[in-house]
Amino acid sequence: MNPDDLDQLKTILPFLIPVMLLSWGLIIAALWDLIKREKTNGPKWMWVLVILFINFIGPIVYFFVGRDE
Repeated sequence: MNPDDLDQLKTILPFLIPVMLLSWGLIIAALWDLIKREKTNGPKWMWVLVILFINFIGPIVYFFVGRDE
């Protein structure tokens, strides 16, 4: 790693950390809601895959489409 790469990382890191925390928070909130909810639109295993593997968008899709109210 050369010094220019470290400088770029130091520049980007203050913006990257909040985005990562928001993404993890959404994933945890979506999984928590999925565990507590008895009925969903589609099988729960599918929603686990969507939440975990479609970063940032997956939990949002679950909150708008996956929950059966």
